Amino acid sequence: MISRIATSSLTLVFTIVLCMAGLVAPAMAAWPIVSSGSQFVLAQAMVPPTGMNDATKPMPMDERMQKRFPQPVRVGDLIGLPVLDENASTLGYVRQVVRNKEGKINLIVSYSRWWGWFGHPVAVPLEVVGIEGRQLASLDMSGDDYEDADTWQPDGEATLPADAMIRIALART
Repeated sequence: MISRIATSSLTLVFTIVLCMAGLVAPAMAAWPIVSSGSQFVLAQAMVPPTGMNDATKPMPMDERMQKRFPQPVRVGDLIGLPVLDENASTLGYVRQVVRNKEGKINLIVSYSRWWGWFGHPVAVPLEVVGIEGRQLASLDMSGDDYEDADTWQPDGEATLPADAMIRIALART
């Protein structure tokens, strides 16, 4: 007897709620929108700079890096970080950071197609990578470029000390 009363009460409440929702929804649609006078503009936090993906007018690597908001980072914090490709596959790990004879900074990455294991060292220009958390993204150098790159041999480059500060671009994925 009690369960029958509870069931009929629940049915009645459910029916009332559905009827109210049916009556309230059209009424709410007719309500005027109150504005406080301020406008909200939605914007993407990091809009890709124009010209970076334009194949007809390639942008120099230095200029690309500057448009990616380079941030200061300690060289010692880069050692051991994985370098990932566009598919988030590990290309290799940073072994050292050097400055070549022209004054450009290169990351020495132990590249291997087997997740960076048993790799050979490849000099990667700092301008082609971006940092995202505790990993680096290879933004302007594909896995094929790593494959085709010569094995790096020290040739008068100066290894940067672990406490040296350099600027590295932010990766936007």
